[in-house]
Amino acid sequence: MDADGLNKAVYTRIGRVCANDQGGQRMLVNRWSSFLKTRLICSVAGSSGIDTHFDDLEDIFVLKDKDGKNPTIFGLFSTTSAVFKGYAVCVYNMDDIRAAFNGPFAYRERPEHHWIPYEDRVPYPRPGSCASKVSGGGFHSSKEFPDEVLRFVRSHPVMYRPVLPQYRRPVLLQTEPGRRKLTQIAVDRVQAQDGHYHVLYIGTDDSVVLKAITIYNKDTDTMEEVLLEELQVFKVSAPIREMVISPKRQQLYVGSEVGVAQVRLHQCDRYGSECADCCLARDPYCAWDGFTCSRYYPAGVYAKSRRFRRQDVRHGNAVQLCNGLQIDDEGSQRLVYSVENNSTLLECVPRSLQAKVIWFLHQGGEKHEVESDERVFMISHGLLFLHVKSSDAGVYVCQTVEHGYVNTLLRITLHVLRGERVESAIRGSNDEEAEKPSCSVSSDPPPGPSIGPSIGPSTSPRVLVPSSLPGHHSKQWYKEFLKLIGYGNAQRVAEYCEKMWCVDKKRKKTKKKHASPGGERKRKERGEVNSNRAPRHILDT
Repeated sequence: MDADGLNKAVYTRIGRVCANDQGGQRMLVNRWSSFLKTRLICSVAGSSGIDTHFDDLEDIFVLKDKDGKNPTIFGLFSTTSAVFKGYAVCVYNMDDIRAAFNGPFAYRERPEHHWIPYEDRVPYPRPGSCASKVSGGGFHSSKEFPDEVLRFVRSHPVMYRPVLPQYRRPVLLQTEPGRRKLTQIAVDRVQAQDGHYHVLYIGTDDSVVLKAITIYNKDTDTMEEVLLEELQVFKVSAPIREMVISPKRQQLYVGSEVGVAQVRLHQCDRYGSECADCCLARDPYCAWDGFTCSRYYPAGVYAKSRRFRRQDVRHGNAVQLCNGLQIDDEGSQRLVYSVENNSTLLECVPRSLQAKVIWFLHQGGEKHEVESDERVFMISHGLLFLHVKSSDAGVYVCQTVEHGYVNTLLRITLHVLRGERVESAIRGSNDEEAEKPSCSVSSDPPPGPSIGPSIGPSTSPRVLVPSSLPGHHSKQWYKEFLKLIGYGNAQRVAEYCEKMWCVDKKRKKTKKKHASPGGERKRKERGEVNSNRAPRHILDT
């Protein structure tokens, strides 16, 4: 960072210094004698002609090429304004950086003046060049440089030409206020079927890693941002401080104050086994192989035939790629019960973060699109009802639309129970004081009932009732509730739950009875012995 003059503006600059710089003999002693710097520009052109600059450098990533001479520089920037907070990622070529340092020097008479190009004579050898006798150089060391050269470097350390980013704009922007802060960046270069892509991994201040790609369209001179995944790395919210990519192991190592985590670069199984879902994901790591969404390998990596693989990262044209394949248009089905005036969430989360979710309601032979209002909200996790009404009952269809492809994800049948019926059932079972069997029952518990078809996914009966052991005054309200939703054999559920409680209680008593009093001490001693042991597998990058 460099403050410019008296206005205290902050700019991001890139500096260059020779690796063999030893300082001067009489001037700049024990100081760099070749240090030069120039500004890194990362800005967005405004409609009024005023650019929005991102001048605060958060992180930098150097993506090396094969020979290491022309790396690509990725910078994560933020605005310096306290009112408007935004983030941008800009990409720089090494050739543009070299050209800036080989250009004219900057000059100004006073700190409050603007920089202008220096047009007077520049001493020889060129200030900022490295001492070497190779290629005609006449100096072994920087200590042999003339005082005139060192004096010029000290008074003109700034270059006039800034370094502009690729495409003259950021490749990724986040300008929405109130969102999370971006802290770190790491980049992987991936070969896909239609070219090479830079996959950006951006760390945040709440333990999330954003995985994204950017696609430049030459015809329209526009940049498309595709957010592939939002990975919650740590359960505890903490700023991500370090990220390292291991191309050999295909792993991303993420570090924060709460620990270090290892994340796979590609998780193609998350996109499911459908051709359309895999192609719409537009993940350059993944392709549909004819059976499922799996890791994409370039041709020739393996001898196995790959004529069935389908991938279109640039356009994500699932309609064309998956044409002729059998597609499930019905979607999975789910049954949801709610009570009047209660809040209810109809959960439906698309696999693709770019998909637009649309809800339809089938009711009384009619179909209409669900729209948000003061009582019904469309959120990222589904359709949220703040106060359910009996008129809300019906079949809700969750569909996604992406690149012209419409997919039905879920059909949810919502049943709304009258509030007074539920309250009456609970009050009635609270008044009952039936005798309960003791926990000395020796017979084996009957097999658990299957409740799946009537109330959705199968659920362990132990979560349907209070966790405490049933006694003489137990309030088994769930029996009446099962009757309300149409499950008739409530008595069998009660017997099964009671016997399961008894078995669990006996097991805990037996375990406590036979526990060794010195067991905890032995475990502690064993832990102290093993505390200095090296890990079985040491992962290095």
